[in-house]
Amino acid sequence: MARDNPPWERQRKQLERKLNRRASYDRILIVSEGSKTEPNYFREIRAAHRLQTANVEVQPSALGTSSIQVVKYARELFEKGDRHKHIQPRAFEQVYAVFDRDDHASYFDALDLAASLDGKLRNDNKQPVIFKAIASVPSFELWLLLHYEEIQAPLHRDEVIQRLKQYFPGYEKGATGTFATTRQHLDVATLRAGRQATRATAYDDPEPFTAIAELVLLLTNLRGSQPQ
Repeated sequence: MARDNPPWERQRKQLERKLNRRASYDRILIVSEGSKTEPNYFREIRAAHRLQTANVEVQPSALGTSSIQVVKYARELFEKGDRHKHIQPRAFEQVYAVFDRDDHASYFDALDLAASLDGKLRNDNKQPVIFKAIASVPSFELWLLLHYEEIQAPLHRDEVIQRLKQYFPGYEKGATGTFATTRQHLDVATLRAGRQATRATAYDDPEPFTAIAELVLLLTNLRGSQPQ
């Protein structure tokens, strides 16, 4: 008679099944410049819409915060995975690198590198992978400010935060609960971001622009996504 697997072997297999369990929609990797603000925001969306963590992975850049480092880390994490973070190599259909214009010298190089990778990488199913830069000019907080007012002229990142605090008292980098606080104005923010996109692109610095709306719409409309 064959002996049962030892407890540690059963536990290992259970963990593997849990980590590999995912829904039928695309697996998405999001790598951000910020270590708290952006990851918190996207993880809050993931939780609010009951998206499986096996499908939507959110990680800050481990190579550094410059724009090019964010894109390079997104590629590295996709290609090599990270066993400590339970991320398997090439286990995604879509990869997004989230970063700000700010004063990063490598900003335009990062945009170009992301564009060059789009459709060129292959995942574990041998499928071409969407790889996109999600840039904001001047900063991620522009997206939050669009929930409250129309922005058509260039703003410095400090002014963006000052204006945001008029509507969102106590807002600070790394804050939690940002999605819950702003989500009631999500539709109007999306419309305003769309109007900006008709006038400028991520390359038209210093004109205000954010692609965050694109990523938020993707997450909130994933197949099987149900808001709480």
